[in-house]
Parts: sequence; structure tokens; C-alpha cells
Amino acid sequence: MTKAERALETRERILTAACEVIADIGFEHVSMRKVAEHAGVSKALLHYHFDTREKLFAEAMTHSFARTGTDTGSEDASLAAAVVLARIVRSMLPTDAELHQDWKLWQELWVRALRDGTARHLAVDLYDQLHAWVGAVVERGVATGEFTDCDVSALSTLVLALCDGLGIRLMLEDPRVDLATAQATIWRAIAPALGIAPDFPAAA
Repeated sequence: MTKAERALETRERILTAACEVIADIGFEHVSMRKVAEHAGVSKALLHYHFDTREKLFAEAMTHSFARTGTDTGSEDASLAAAVVLARIVRSMLPTDAELHQDWKLWQELWVRALRDGTARHLAVDLYDQLHAWVGAVVERGVATGEFTDCDVSALSTLVLALCDGLGIRLMLEDPRVDLATAQATIWRAIAPALGIAPDFPAAA
């Protein structure tokens, strides 16, 4: 392994550790020492890669975001657009342990964004990326005739809003909302605009 590869591996290990620690105890209780211990690196090495908690938090959020939806098949043109969109919806809800952790990080970001301009800009940027991700699949479905022509931007905004609202209910373990209910609710809301069946795709 080259020096550059070792540095990249160390950076990835630190970011993974930071995500886990922030999700576990909240950013306000996180210290650089705790992250270093969890990552199995020295505090000096941690500071070499990230000189402040704020920069570490921003990088951890970006790292977490980059892992979201890596198995949705968004790049697979052979998959039906409805299936890909359904997988994206699933990936934006706390459907497994990893996504549950990601949701805790998002909640930390929301709180910080209310008080900190840098965090607010980061949150808006990440939402822009999510909006573009959903929009690209909808545009593809419209282009292939799978979806009815619609206001792609408005529909993307609706998908994100529904995922946020229902995702919070899932995180709270609200007995009125389970995963199947959340997915079905989202799909019924967007199906008319897309001209598709209101049932959440079983293939997803």
C-alpha cells in the first residue's frame, strides 16, 4: 500500500468513526479525542486530517451522504424508472441500521443548521444533490414514456418532503407509521402525477 493509499484509508476510517460517534452521542458531546479513540488513531493524526470539530462534522456528513443509495441501481438503464425511484425512496428512509445512523446524522445537521451558517449551507447543498438525484430518475422515466410528463422539480420536492416527514415518524417509532405505511403513503401521493399504479413496486 502506498503512502497516499494509507492516508486515504486512515481518512476513511476516521470519517466512519466520526459518523458512528456523532450518531451515538450527538455532535455537542463529541470530542476529537473520542473520535480518535474510536478510529484507533492518535489525536495528532486526527488533527492532521481534520483541524477542527466543525470540519470533521462537515466531512462526516458528506461521507455519510455519499454512501446513501449506492445500491439503488440509479445507473442501471435496464431497470424500470419506477423501481429505481422506489429504491431511492427506500434509501431516504431509515430502513436499516446504516440508514438509521445516517438519519441521526441528518438530525444533528438540522439542529446545527438552525444556528450555524456553514451547517446551513451544507444542508442546503446536500438537499440540492438529493433533489437532483430524484429529478434525474423522474426525467428518465418521462423520457422513456414510463412516467407521464410532469413538473419534475415540484415532484422531487414533494418526494423529499414526504421522506423527511415520514422518516422522522419512523425514527420516533411512532406506532401509526411503519416502513410499509411510509412507503405506501409516499407512493400514493406521487403516483397520480407520474401516471403509474399507486402500489409501491414489489421489485424494489
